[in-house]
Amino acid sequence: MAISSFFKKFNGSHNRNSSSSNPISEHLVSRPDDHKHGFASLVSIFLQRFMSGNKIDGGSRTEEEEKVYSWLYALAKSDKDLVFEYVRSTERGLSFTEAERRLKEHGPNVPIEYHFPSWWHLLWTAFFHPFNIILIVLSALSYIASDNPNGCIMLVLVFLSVSLRFYQEYSSSKAAMKLSELVRCPIKVQRCAGRVVQTELIVQVDQRDIVPGDIIIFQPGDLFPGDVRLLTSKHLVPIIEHMTSCFLNSQSSLTGESGVTEKTADIKEDQSTPLLDLKNICFMGTSVVSGSGTGLIVSTGSKTYMSTMFSNIGKQKPTDYFEKGVRRISYVLIAVMLVVVTAIILTCYFTSYDLSQSILFGISVACALTPQMLPLIVNTSLAKGALAMARDRCIIKSLTAIRDMGSMDILCIDKTGTLTMNRAIMVNYLGSWGLPKEKVLRFAFLNAYFKTEQKYPLDDAILAYVYTNGYRFQPSKWKKIDEIPFDFVRRRVSVILETESLERFAVTKGALEEVINLCSFIDHIDQGAVTNFSLEDQQRILNMGEELSYEGLRVIGVAIKRLQSKTSEGSMDGDEAIESEMIFLGVITFFDPPKDSAKQALWRLAEKGVKAKVLTGDSLSLAVKVCQEVGIRTTHVITGPDLELLDNDLFHQTVKSATVLARLTPTQKLRVVQSLQNVGNHVVGFLGDGINDSLALDAANVGISVDSGVSVAKDFADIILLEKDLNVLVAGVERGRVTFANTMKYIKLSVIANVGSVLSILVATLFLRYEPLTPKQLITQNFLYNLGQIAIPWDKVEEDYVKTPQSFSKKGLPMFILWNAPVCTLCDLITLLFAYFYYRDFTSEGVRFFHSAWFTEGLLMQTLIIHLIRTDKIPFIQEVASWPVICSTIIISAIGIAIPYTPIGKVMDFVHLPFSYYGFLVVLFIGYFTFGQVVKRIYILIYKNWL
Repeated sequence: MAISSFFKKFNGSHNRNSSSSNPISEHLVSRPDDHKHGFASLVSIFLQRFMSGNKIDGGSRTEEEEKVYSWLYALAKSDKDLVFEYVRSTERGLSFTEAERRLKEHGPNVPIEYHFPSWWHLLWTAFFHPFNIILIVLSALSYIASDNPNGCIMLVLVFLSVSLRFYQEYSSSKAAMKLSELVRCPIKVQRCAGRVVQTELIVQVDQRDIVPGDIIIFQPGDLFPGDVRLLTSKHLVPIIEHMTSCFLNSQSSLTGESGVTEKTADIKEDQSTPLLDLKNICFMGTSVVSGSGTGLIVSTGSKTYMSTMFSNIGKQKPTDYFEKGVRRISYVLIAVMLVVVTAIILTCYFTSYDLSQSILFGISVACALTPQMLPLIVNTSLAKGALAMARDRCIIKSLTAIRDMGSMDILCIDKTGTLTMNRAIMVNYLGSWGLPKEKVLRFAFLNAYFKTEQKYPLDDAILAYVYTNGYRFQPSKWKKIDEIPFDFVRRRVSVILETESLERFAVTKGALEEVINLCSFIDHIDQGAVTNFSLEDQQRILNMGEELSYEGLRVIGVAIKRLQSKTSEGSMDGDEAIESEMIFLGVITFFDPPKDSAKQALWRLAEKGVKAKVLTGDSLSLAVKVCQEVGIRTTHVITGPDLELLDNDLFHQTVKSATVLARLTPTQKLRVVQSLQNVGNHVVGFLGDGINDSLALDAANVGISVDSGVSVAKDFADIILLEKDLNVLVAGVERGRVTFANTMKYIKLSVIANVGSVLSILVATLFLRYEPLTPKQLITQNFLYNLGQIAIPWDKVEEDYVKTPQSFSKKGLPMFILWNAPVCTLCDLITLLFAYFYYRDFTSEGVRFFHSAWFTEGLLMQTLIIHLIRTDKIPFIQEVASWPVICSTIIISAIGIAIPYTPIGKVMDFVHLPFSYYGFLVVLFIGYFTFGQVVKRIYILIYKNWL
C-alpha cells in the first residue's frame, strides 16, 4: 500500500471462571453447519486518556484534537485568499528568510519529542521487584552467616530473572527508538527570492525543514509532510482536462477503509462533512495515488492531525493484574516473614543462646518461605507456550502475551483480510429489474476481456466467473477498435468493439451512478425492447443498487451504444460523444468472501468464552454483510460518526453492546478498546494489520498483527501471525490458559506449602525448644522441593479449565491460603506429636531422629501437594498428572526417603528411620489427601472455582 512506502522514506480484576449459561448462542448467530519509521514514530504514540488518573471519556475529543479539528474546518470552509491570510503566506510562497524564521519559531517538522528510557533505567526497573529484593537480602544474610551455597543459588535466580525482563524491555525500547529516527526526504517547495523583484523558485527542502505557509508541489507517489489545504489540482489523464480538476489521495492509513479518496482544490466544505472526508484537505502521512497539484502547508510537526491523534508516545500497557497480584503476594510474604522469622530467631536464641546459629536458622526459614523458583517457573511456562505457538506459525514478541491470551474475553477484529479473503469475487449479473440476464454478463465480459490499460481485480473477477461457469461468449468474433481508459474522475472504462459484420459498439462499465448519468435508454431484456430511460427507471435502479450495497456487495453498471464508424476517432469530442445517450443493460455485483476458516474459528472462540467484535474503517453495510456470513451477531451495530454524537455514559453502554463498529477512525478504535478495558473490565485482544490499527494494538492487552501488515503495526503487536488464520488464535487462547493454569499451580502450591511449613516450624520450635531442622537440612529440603517443581510447566490442564477465560483474582489467593495452608500445618503438627509421643526419645540421638523424620515428611508433603492442588478432581483417581510431573514426584520422593541411608545423610547428621515411621507416613498422607479433598470441595462450593 502507498502508506508503507511512506515509512520507508521517512523511516526514522475480576475472576471470569464462571460463564454464562449459553455463551455460544450469546456471542454468535449460528453454528458453522447452519445455512445461513520518522513519521513512523507518529504512529507509535499512544493515547492514554487515564494518564491523569480519571476514567477515559470515550465519546469526546481531547483539547488538542478539538483545536486541530476547528483549524482544519476553518481552512476547508474558506476561500484560498483567506487561507493564505490565515497562515500568513502568499501565492508566491515564503521567502527563504521568512521560512528560516518560522523554522526557529515552530521547530523541526518531526513528531512529538519523546525521551526513551535509558538502559540503566530499564535495568533498574527490572531489578526493583519485591521478590528480587527479598532474595538479595537473604543472599547477603546467608553470606554473612557463612552459608555461601544458599547465597549463591539465590543470586543466580535473581540474575536470571532480571536478565530476562531487561532483555525483553530493552529490545522493545530499541524497536521504538528505531522508529523515531528520520532519514532525509526531499519535498518540492515553491519559495520566492529577490529584494526588489521577487522570483518564484522551485527548490527541494528536507521534510524536517517544512514550515506552515510553504507551498508544496506534489505528484503521484509523493507523501504529504504536513496537513495541506489544496490550492490547485489536476488529474494526470489529459483526456479529461475539461472535467473538474482533481486527484486521488490514499487515506487508508487514517480511515482503515480500503481504496482511495478523491480530492479537489476547487471546493468549499462545510461543518457537516466528516473531517477525513474533506475534499480540499490532505493529511500528513497520506500519499498521492493519481494526479498532481499544489498545496499550502497549514500544520506541521505536533500540530498535525496525525500528531494529535497519537499524542503521547511510549505509554504503558494496561494494568497487568497478574504482575500486580504477584507483587501483593510478595508484600504479604515479607510481612509474614518479618513476624515469623523474628519470632523463630528469638525463640532459638533464648533456648540455645547461640545468636549466629539462631540468625542462620532464621535466614533458612526466610528462604523456605520465599517461592524462589517463581520467576523461572513463570518464564519457562511462557517460553513453552511461545515455542508451541511458533510451531503454529506465530511470532511471540512479548512472552506475557501468552498469559494474557488465556485471560482474553473479547477479541476486536479489523475486518479487511482477517475475516475475508481480501479479493473480489463476482456474485451476479442482473438486468434492470433485478433478474439475472446473460446479456449483461456478456458485455461486461467483453469490456473486461478487451480492456488493456490499468487492469483491476474486478476485471479478473469477471473473467474468472465466465471461464469457471462454462460461458462461451466467443471474444474472437470481436475486434477492439479503441479504449477510453478508466480514471478516478469518470470512474468508468469504455471499449469500442467491432463485430465480424462491421457493427461497432461502445461497451461501458463503471460506478453505477456514473453509468446511469450516461444513459438515455434502457434495455428491457425480458421484453426485447429498448425504451427511454425515465426518472422512474433511474430511481428504481438506484434503489436496487443501494439494497445490494447494503448486503455488502459492490455494484457496477453496464451500458452499451451502437456506433457509427466515424465516431471511433480518438479525439476529445469523440470520446465525450461516445459516452453519451447509451443504453443501460444492468449491473454486476462483487463480494469479498469470508474465509472458510473464519466462521469455524469464531465459533470455537465463542465456545471458549471469547466474544468477537468487529472494529473497521469500512462501510457499515459491508461490515454487516461479512459478519452475517461468518456468524457474528449484527443486531447492535454503529458507525464512528454516530459514536461521536454520544455522551460519555452512552458511549460506554453502546460499545459494550455493539458487535460491529464501522467507519471508525484510529482514535475511535483506541477509545473503544479502552472503554472495554476500563469500564467493562474486559481483557481485550486486538487483531489488525494497518497503521490505523496501531493505537488500538498498543492499548489492547494482547496486540495481534500479521506478517503482511505494515511495519508499525508489527512493531507494536505482541503476537505476529505468519498466516491470517483465526484458528491460530484459538490455539493461542488454549495455550494461554494452560500457561496461566500451570503458573497459578506453582504460585498456589508454593505459597501454601511454604506458609504451612514455616508456621509448622514456628510451632515446633516453640514446642520442642530447639530447631526441628538445622539450617543445612532446611536449605537442602527447600532445594529438593524447588527442583521438583521445574516439571510444572509441562503439566497438562483439564479441558473444562480452558473453556473459560482465566484471570488473576485479587481476593482469590489470600482466601486460598487461609483455607489450604492450615491443612499442611496440621499434617506437620500430627507428625510432630507422633514422633514426640510415640518414640519418646529425648536424648541427642532423639533430636537427630526428629530431624530425619521431619525432613522426610516435610519433603514428601511439599512434593505430593502438587497433585492435590493441580486439579479440582480427586488426584490419582479422577485425574492424573502428566508424566513429567509424575516422574518428578517419584524421583524427588525417592531422594527424600533415601537420603538418611546415604553418605550424604551422614554428613547432614541424619539417622535411619524405622519402618513403623513409614507406615505412619502412608496413613498420614492418605488422611492428608482425604481431608484436603474435603476442604477442596467446600472451597469450590463456596467460591465456585479452584485454580
